[in-house]
Amino acid sequence: MKAVKKMFKIIGIILGLLVLAASVFFIVSQINTHKALNDPRLPENYYEMVPTGGELEAKYLGRGSYAVEHIAVRSDNTSIKNIYMYYPAELKTSGKEYPLVMVVNGSQTPAKTYLPFFERLASWGFIAVGNDDPQPGTGETASLTLDYVLNESEIRDSVDRTRMGAAGYSQGGAGAINAVTKFDNSSLYAALFTGSAAYPMLARSMGWTYDPSDIAVSYFMTASTGTSDDMGKPDSDAEYNGVSPLEALKEIYGTLPDNIAKVRGRCTNAEHGDMQLRTDGYMTAWMLWQLTGDEEAAKVFVGEDAEILKNPNWQDVEKNR
Repeated sequence: MKAVKKMFKIIGIILGLLVLAASVFFIVSQINTHKALNDPRLPENYYEMVPTGGELEAKYLGRGSYAVEHIAVRSDNTSIKNIYMYYPAELKTSGKEYPLVMVVNGSQTPAKTYLPFFERLASWGFIAVGNDDPQPGTGETASLTLDYVLNESEIRDSVDRTRMGAAGYSQGGAGAINAVTKFDNSSLYAALFTGSAAYPMLARSMGWTYDPSDIAVSYFMTASTGTSDDMGKPDSDAEYNGVSPLEALKEIYGTLPDNIAKVRGRCTNAEHGDMQLRTDGYMTAWMLWQLTGDEEAAKVFVGEDAEILKNPNWQDVEKNR
């Protein structure tokens, strides 16, 4: 009898330890999740810490000439949470209209965690817009956010509705593609950029399905060479092959019509998590070229001497201009 009681006591201790361990794991997980969704990820001068391989890449990775102001608005939508609008300070008195870039977050990366990114982009003369949706792959919250900015925000009359672009990262790449293809306001977009967008098979499995053949705007698609983006498997449709494998980039590029400007390329010695920063300079150049006609920015992408072709930080480049 004593042996049985001792055994139950031991079992009770073990169960208690397991419950304690599970509780600690849950608490740590909750703390880590809270930190990921709330703690700032970028210092104010983050752009000074990113390696560049070309004169123009370095230029457009830095700050532009505009002083910047911003507005943050609380949304009634529980996924959006907050809407952020960064814009040139002169906007309120200039009477001019400015190009807009809608930024679609990566997974578990609300805009509030990387606001210096928006400020730097706005310094180049853009209205840079984002929200706090940590799961934006369907593109719906990007569409709703755009509706708010164009129809309800205090800067709505300063947006040039003929010059708008979408930029998305990882899950947000799928979200950006959906934003420019699936909604009533999709036709307002003129340019698209994605950094390691979830490739079609992955996007379908996660509920972010998009059809590359629906893309009708100029498109610059990027990914990393690391195994997190490309595991090197022979058939990306048959099995998971990383987030954004080269095979998928090539297929999407081939699907796009030739009457739009299109570019694909991969960042060398990079992994999936590096892509927002590693592509920042050329993303800015792309939007300047496509939305403002900036001829110097176009030199990154146009012709046999395009800087992206000679930049050692980029490889697997294909383009049609």
